[in-house]
Amino acid sequence: MSEIPETASGVVWQSSPPGSIYDYIRVASFSIGPDGLVDQWSRRAVELFGVTAEEARGKDPVEAFMPADLRERGHHRVREILDGKEWTGLVPFRVPGEDGAHGIAELYVMPSETQTGERAALCIVVDVRALRRIETDLAASQAIFGQSPFGFLLFGTDLTVKRANRRFATVFGGSADDHRGRTVHDYLARPEADRMTAALKKVLETGESVADLQIVGAAPGSHDRRHWSVNLYRVHSGSGRPIGVAGLGIDVTRRHNAAREAASARRNLALLNQAGSRIGNSLDLEATARELLDVAVPGFCDLAAVDLYQGLLTGDEAPPGRWGSSHDVGYGAGSAELRRVAVASAVADTPVRVGKPRGSAEDAKPGNDGPGATGPDAGAAGHPRHTGPATELCCDTGHVQVGSVHRYPFNSPCAGALRTGRLGTVPGPDGGLVQSTLVVPMVAHDTVVGLVQFSRTKGSEPFGERDRALAVELAARAAVCIDNARLYRREHERALILQRSLLPPGDPEAAGLDIACRYLPGTVGSEVGGDWFDVIELPGHRTALVIGDVMGRGLRAAVAMGELRTAVRTLAQLDLEPAEVLSHLDEIARGLGAPAGAQQSARAHKARGPELSEVYLATCVYAVYDPVTRRCTFANAGHLPPVLLEPGEEALLLDVPPGMPLGVGGEPFEEVEVELPEGALLALYTDGLVESRDHPLDEGLSAFRSALANPGRPLEDVCDHVLTTLDTHHGEDDIALLMARIQGLPSEAVGDWRLPREPRSVGRARELARAQLTTWELEPLVDTVELLVSELVTNALRYGEGEIRLRLLRDRTLVCEVWDAGLVQPRRRRAKDTDEGGRGLQLVGLLSAAWGSRRTPRGKTVWFELPLPDGDGLAEPTVDQLLSMF
Repeated sequence: MSEIPETASGVVWQSSPPGSIYDYIRVASFSIGPDGLVDQWSRRAVELFGVTAEEARGKDPVEAFMPADLRERGHHRVREILDGKEWTGLVPFRVPGEDGAHGIAELYVMPSETQTGERAALCIVVDVRALRRIETDLAASQAIFGQSPFGFLLFGTDLTVKRANRRFATVFGGSADDHRGRTVHDYLARPEADRMTAALKKVLETGESVADLQIVGAAPGSHDRRHWSVNLYRVHSGSGRPIGVAGLGIDVTRRHNAAREAASARRNLALLNQAGSRIGNSLDLEATARELLDVAVPGFCDLAAVDLYQGLLTGDEAPPGRWGSSHDVGYGAGSAELRRVAVASAVADTPVRVGKPRGSAEDAKPGNDGPGATGPDAGAAGHPRHTGPATELCCDTGHVQVGSVHRYPFNSPCAGALRTGRLGTVPGPDGGLVQSTLVVPMVAHDTVVGLVQFSRTKGSEPFGERDRALAVELAARAAVCIDNARLYRREHERALILQRSLLPPGDPEAAGLDIACRYLPGTVGSEVGGDWFDVIELPGHRTALVIGDVMGRGLRAAVAMGELRTAVRTLAQLDLEPAEVLSHLDEIARGLGAPAGAQQSARAHKARGPELSEVYLATCVYAVYDPVTRRCTFANAGHLPPVLLEPGEEALLLDVPPGMPLGVGGEPFEEVEVELPEGALLALYTDGLVESRDHPLDEGLSAFRSALANPGRPLEDVCDHVLTTLDTHHGEDDIALLMARIQGLPSEAVGDWRLPREPRSVGRARELARAQLTTWELEPLVDTVELLVSELVTNALRYGEGEIRLRLLRDRTLVCEVWDAGLVQPRRRRAKDTDEGGRGLQLVGLLSAAWGSRRTPRGKTVWFELPLPDGDGLAEPTVDQLLSMF
């Protein structure tokens, strides 16, 4: 029948109510009349026995359904029933359609009466096989639900708990019945409960099962995080109607922890691999600290900061802290000055504040009294951001800006870590962002160089033992790189100081030349090189221009450069020809790398070359310029050719035979003499100016020649223009540039006479010198010059040969030269008290600023030099100086 409206009592009548017991068991009915024959037959009886109502009515039920051997007992029971007795029992019957198979039916017979008052019976029949199946299903359900080692819940359609098993009650407390009517919100935190509720609704609505739903929570009375894998599926009634959702929960905390440990181990290995490839790529202390944070944030922690000892950064020789010894106590006991060099954060949209420890030097500085914020351009989560201010960390008690110098209080965890060299763990403050911080000393070769702080924010996984070991390893690797950078920087600075100390100070000056020079040391990830240049004054107002490059880099190259430069200056004072100077330098260079006492052996065995020694090679150009003739003599030992730019012409490379580099030996050097026009520009340079990895030498030389165009500008401007125009990449190699503009001595500044070889030439020389000095308005020098000229011309007549030549040169000083064809060099000696002569050269040395002699192609030249008068007159020699000659 169809549904009818609800009655006042609230009962609703409906047909075939879902969930009825009759949905699960097969119940049939029939009735027996007073004659013992079937008079009514239900439809369920048709299904159970396979006999239609027409076939069953009017038949003896015993004869129709019972086996032959049981019929006699069956007739007896029917008579008892008709006599008014109730009866319940098991009755076998033939199962229709199963080839003689017999079933067992549970029969309940109730006496009844007909309209006429005759006795009859109503029979209720249940198939025992269905009951056995229900019993089996109930037993299986009880075994699964009650005896399962996993938590089991049955949710109704209203998503409340209808049934819970014993295992679930063991975890969440109480008995199984206590959980009836509860919801997932009674067990889980709101985010997880909402996620679970959504999954239940989806399963109930769609029928799609959910497998391995990961839920995180905690059992009542415990703060340990547990992980469950939940499987959900919809439950139906016998008629197929959804009646709820079953949930099976498995505790996978151990499995999750093991997976987390494995993932942590893989992450740590990956971080160590990254650390090996990304930390220490530069030899800069602060860059190495930033590389450490690039690896650590966000892969290892959320916030991090690095402090290095201030003494380390300023180049102090002594290591700032040696843990486990008394050195650190004497230095500052963990409270020495440190500088915050790097900070990184992976926390998005969070103001990054930096603490400044109490008592730091920054307290006295204005403008440091407020917190620093990163602003809206801070990096998003998962990407480290290096902030201008540092991040609020556990050891910071104020606001430490990046670059600021500070101290940690003696009793702070950071100071303790610096003193002991051991890692410390500091919990974050209540209500703060940080959950905990690892303070890790950076130890290299038993030396503490600084401190790194790794912090994780609340909500992140806490630091474990593996994390602590990884933090120590990361800090140690960075510390070694920082210590290596410190050692490199120390050597680099020493080499640079040595190199610069050996270069000409300021702007060199030379007679007849306007000189400008530039030196740029290599700086980008490279050691100092062996480039050098020099400007050496020679007798006769001549000038030696030198440029060279020792092959190799580092302190050894700088020392070799210094030795070669000193040798060049020494050889230049001997006034040797340029080719001779390079030949002597070649011998010296071959002896630089030989062990002590091996130089002589190397010279005795040139054919075999250096043995058990380090080979030093160098290139060099040595040029001597005479401002009187404007002629320059060049010799080249494997160096780049000089560049000459004549007025109105294009720059060209001088054809100077390059020769072999110094240190190779066995080959002579050639000389080339070039006359340089007035106003010409001469440039000497090293390969760092014209050659790099990306630009071949030919391109660099062509660009250099083009950059020398328009030479009329001041020479300093020309140098700057060259360096700014060329793509020098001077960070890759040193650059030395020496430029000279040819000016020459004017003819009126030169006095040159030839004198016959006769005694009267002495007086003639005095007269010529007096007249020339008067013309130059140098009367204060007349008496001294006359006396010294007389001495030199007299010596030329007495000890020399051939024609005598007298020359006076006026530039920044006055130079007098006396030439003759003799080869014997004058030697200054101390005369005996009884000697009438032998004091002439002593007198020359006493009255002149400098004097000497040099060989010439046709003899020798003896010269002396006097400073020009400054208006106050020359200082007269003292009595002691005059008496020293006797």
